[in-house]
Amino acid sequence: MEQKTIKKIGVLTSGGDAPGMNAAIRAVVRTALYHDISVIGIRKGYNGLINGEIKEMYSKDVSNVMNLGGTILHTARCPEMMTEEGQNKATAIYKILGLDALVVIGGDGSYRGMAELAKRGVNCIGIPATIDLDMNNTEYTIGFDTAVNTGMDALNKLRDTSSSHERCSVVEVMGRDAGYIAIWCGMVGGAEDVMFPEEKGEADSAKVIQQILENRSIGKRHNLIVVAEGVGGTQKLAKEIQEITGIQTRATILGHLQRGGSPTAVDRMHASMMGYHAVKAILAGEQNKVVAYNRGRYEILDLEKALQMEKTLDREVYEVIKILAI
Repeated sequence: MEQKTIKKIGVLTSGGDAPGMNAAIRAVVRTALYHDISVIGIRKGYNGLINGEIKEMYSKDVSNVMNLGGTILHTARCPEMMTEEGQNKATAIYKILGLDALVVIGGDGSYRGMAELAKRGVNCIGIPATIDLDMNNTEYTIGFDTAVNTGMDALNKLRDTSSSHERCSVVEVMGRDAGYIAIWCGMVGGAEDVMFPEEKGEADSAKVIQQILENRSIGKRHNLIVVAEGVGGTQKLAKEIQEITGIQTRATILGHLQRGGSPTAVDRMHASMMGYHAVKAILAGEQNKVVAYNRGRYEILDLEKALQMEKTLDREVYEVIKILAI
């Protein structure tokens, strides 16, 4: 069967923003234009697709965006996309625009939206972008490295002041359902302990306090505890540590600080390569695929297969944190 000539594609960013999304958009646009494919930028994610918020993109539209955090196409949550009516409307707009493929840059929720569109005849190509690194089909997601580096910088500063005042710092990093940011920040920030959602339940104050007391017995005069937001109880934990140990304890919540900022070289590199591979997959006639990075290589996976894959947190890193903290 003769392969269809690709003339026009769409690109959108969906879900939470992640540093590096702009580098991915830039790569999609310029790779497509290089191959004489026109690109329609869709603003505000699936919400913009449903409401027809679009603009044709040219090379100049993605000039000087590599260093910017966030997304120049903007993003928004879209409850309507979770309904059959919304999915049908998004499909209708795709067909009215005459698109040959839709590149979706986002996380697991964005991929599930793609799966619904795929059932309706939309050719979707996904690029993994989420600071949480919680996608099952890829070892790397755009935005993770920047988020960890932002967290590490904050931890470095907090350790300086904790050391000066002989305090304990309890730092909450992002990660509602996954502890990758917490584990990595704990390791590179030299934390004494890390709490992450995979352990289930709120922070175990007794275990943390026991560790702090043991640290004091060997001469440590300051402690740094990292808590993922999904664990909860950060303020409560800080209060209990101070009440029981007598050590001045402060809670710091980094929050959306970790979503912003200029993307690191690692994020810019992966985002650019993934954007390139997404367009090359479309040119190769791939239907409903996702770009992934596994075992040091970029690969193209089937969307449905990617959604069914499982991923577990590497607890060896946590074990190393505990050993190195002594």
